[in-house]
Amino acid sequence: MCGAIGALTLCVGASALDGTAFAQTFAALPKAGSVGRIEGTGFARPVRAWTAFCAKDPGQCDVDLSEATTITLTPRLWKALNTVNRHVNATIKPVTDMEHWGIVDRWDLPTDGAGDCEDIQLLKRKLLVEEHGLPRRALRMTVVIDDQGEGHAVLMVRTSDGELILDNKRGAVLPWHETGYVFVKREGQDGRDWVSLGDRSSPVTTANNR
Repeated sequence: MCGAIGALTLCVGASALDGTAFAQTFAALPKAGSVGRIEGTGFARPVRAWTAFCAKDPGQCDVDLSEATTITLTPRLWKALNTVNRHVNATIKPVTDMEHWGIVDRWDLPTDGAGDCEDIQLLKRKLLVEEHGLPRRALRMTVVIDDQGEGHAVLMVRTSDGELILDNKRGAVLPWHETGYVFVKREGQDGRDWVSLGDRSSPVTTANNR
């Protein structure tokens, strides 16, 4: 599924998680120093649909400054990330916002079992916070340009070793630099403003098409 993020195009793969990949055991915990850090480079305008989502469900967007900004990368954390990533990918039906809601762009939790890429990542974050006790402040919604040159939303997990990516287009949890994506912007960690990740593009809306 594809659509526009501002001047970009947003792709939400129907699901790159095939049965073979799902049946495989998790990859080994990344070696120390192999993940790497991607730092913010300045202010970025939030996606408009994100702003609307936050107005409706502020608890999913508010930043608790007492929480840690990174999480120690341990075997327990690695298992939790992989389990949640694969479970949500396998259970949420990917649909466009136009098919789902009859509007161009909407960010929301997929409570009815269907959603597009950002909805799927929002559910992963909710489960990681509520079922695994992870700090929301270290789990940042992120806009990228994927390996097809199209826009896409992923969940960035900021660990002690660097940033890991949860994605509905694949079953594996990967270090950010192994995704093949260009990182555009993510949620900030000190408030609701977003942070640029170096790409000059600054998408402000999302729209999804199959």
